[in-house]
Amino acid sequence: MTPQQYDAWYAAPRGAWIGELEYRLLQGMLRPAPGSSILDVGCGTGYFSRRFALEGHAVTGIDVDPATIDYARGHAAAREQYAVADALALPFEQRRFDYCISVTALCFLPDERKALEEIVRVARKGIAVGLLNRRSLLYLKKGRGGGSGAYRGAHWHTPGELRVLLNGLPVAKPQIRSAVFLPSGGAAARRLEALIPGKTLLGGFLAASADLA
Repeated sequence: MTPQQYDAWYAAPRGAWIGELEYRLLQGMLRPAPGSSILDVGCGTGYFSRRFALEGHAVTGIDVDPATIDYARGHAAAREQYAVADALALPFEQRRFDYCISVTALCFLPDERKALEEIVRVARKGIAVGLLNRRSLLYLKKGRGGGSGAYRGAHWHTPGELRVLLNGLPVAKPQIRSAVFLPSGGAAARRLEALIPGKTLLGGFLAASADLA
């Protein structure tokens, strides 16, 4: 899938709905103060970087793939910055950013714990990460047998696995929520989505946030 194809998915009705759900969940869990500095690890084409930048935050997005970074730079929305970098060895000093986010990037990394340690290292106030939930309808549709499409090769986490990932890190007040319970995105799915609390950890998008201890 090319960067253009990947980003176009967010412009389609279903992709736009899912992207909005994911962004609002992360934004509500992170609660960044106005004008905060935010690092987006594994930013891809920059969808979430742009969203946070448009809210007035100073955003830096990094990804290991030069093609996606080139695309993100060409579609910057609010003077956010992009760079090629490895999530397993972030080229930033300790506590460089107020907040650090990562949206479904850890699912494709060989050492997700190391990446999470790096995320915590460079953040000063808090972190928020989004993963793919194995306890979901989305997994049944897109994740089984190695996954399909953009999900091919992804590791789908359970809430229990996510808690283990967070265990032992120097963070406080961890919380886990989910969204995208009915991934079809139809009218009925959208109405029902609004009625299911985020604490019901059965959505395809599994999110965790924490303050820095």
